[in-house]
Amino acid sequence: MSTQKQARQPYGEVNESEALRIPEEKAEQLVDALNTDLAATYVLYHQIKKHHWLVEGAEFLGVHEYLGEVAEDLEENADELAERAQAIGGVPLSGGANYEEQENADELAERAQAIGGVPLSGGANYEEHAPVTPEDADAYDIRPSLENDLELFGEITEMLREHVQLARSLGDYGTEEVFREVLEDVEEHGHHIEHYLEDDTLVTQGSLE
Repeated sequence: MSTQKQARQPYGEVNESEALRIPEEKAEQLVDALNTDLAATYVLYHQIKKHHWLVEGAEFLGVHEYLGEVAEDLEENADELAERAQAIGGVPLSGGANYEEQENADELAERAQAIGGVPLSGGANYEEHAPVTPEDADAYDIRPSLENDLELFGEITEMLREHVQLARSLGDYGTEEVFREVLEDVEEHGHHIEHYLEDDTLVTQGSLE
């Protein structure tokens, strides 16, 4: 824990950037939107990682690997949102209370699942600030798990579209571009998960009986 007596910049305070020159009142709205999306992205990230660890069955490998890729992309998106929040004068939301005492999270989670347990998931600080709600800590079958993921993707997609419009209305085209790039990635992964949930299959009816 830091022993510094006074924070350089308190969370929630926005200092106008001399380089980017976005007025403070506009920057405050944009930092709030960026941190909201950052929190929602990490909530989804933790849920996706949970399903990456817990998926079982005939489609295990493909779904396991794909969800791992999704988690990596979400983490990159979160990084972009956080860095933009800092660039325009804000303090990015940080902290995942459920993980702060855990190291080597992937290794520990996969071992917990392998010996019959359910890995810890979630980031309490992000969940507190996010306008989306993750599923609970229990383990579910892969179809309802992916349905829950699709729901979060849809909610975040709508929110990102609103924030694209916000940034444009405030004349911050750099932040608008960040929102657009994250939106495109979220839409793509949501669409792919929707495909996983379709009823169509190459498996013959006879083999299912």
